[in-house]
Amino acid sequence: MSDPAVVLDDLRAESEEVDALVRELSEREWASPTPAPRWTIAHQIAHLAWTDNAALLAATDPDAFAGEVAKALDAPDRFVDDGAEEGAALPPAELLARWRVGRAKLHRVLAEAPPGTRFPWYGPAMSAVSLATARLMETWAHGQDIADALGVDRVPTARLGHVAWIGLRSRDYAYHVRGLTPPAEPFRLELTSPEGEMWAYGPEGAPQTVTGPALDFCLLVAQRVHRTDTALVAHGADAERWLDIAQAFAGPAGPGRAPGGAAQNGGAGTGAGAGMGEDVGEGA
Repeated sequence: MSDPAVVLDDLRAESEEVDALVRELSEREWASPTPAPRWTIAHQIAHLAWTDNAALLAATDPDAFAGEVAKALDAPDRFVDDGAEEGAALPPAELLARWRVGRAKLHRVLAEAPPGTRFPWYGPAMSAVSLATARLMETWAHGQDIADALGVDRVPTARLGHVAWIGLRSRDYAYHVRGLTPPAEPFRLELTSPEGEMWAYGPEGAPQTVTGPALDFCLLVAQRVHRTDTALVAHGADAERWLDIAQAFAGPAGPGRAPGGAAQNGGAGTGAGAGMGEDVGEGA
């Protein structure tokens, strides 16, 4: 789907689901550790608020956003964590209110963007639907961290279709960020949706194919699960290799999760660059 209204509706629903996970938490619960090393639940929400505000700045003040990109380039290993730390230091009620206000403003700006508008980002410029898809993917991924911290089982929805799409479209980026040459031919995904339907992406008959549950694929490309803890099957040597390095977010290659669900040392997974531009984040 490339209709901005559809993606924005799904982004709003995803944000509200994550909001419901935290709105009744005590201050002590906001300080609960999540699978991302050194990040509490407060850090997770602070990161979402910070990235939404970065996207809003990109959409409304490109010159000011260019200054933020320069800061990121000066401190590529710290700027995401620094933003999360700043927000996590706020009282939970204030932090939650900041996230709500920021995401509402961003939704409104993206909904009102004229067709063909492209916004600067930490990589290539992005359309409104690209930026909304990237925000949905990241909101879902960090919401998963929060749910894991709380011991909550979230019911997967059809919104995972957006995450799966951006996961496939980010294939080449996963190679480039590791200094590798991506395969020349396109891959195909054949995923079972939460409702039991087949979601197919990529050309039929492609020799390199990945099959399995859509939820498992989305968790893998968001680096929220180790490959051995999924039911994904790679058909072809290149597809096999890709599943070992897949990531649906921009920035340095993440450390991912150790087998069995334990987090490895390193960052929080998806960073401010989530969504790699028009060739990656366009619709779902």
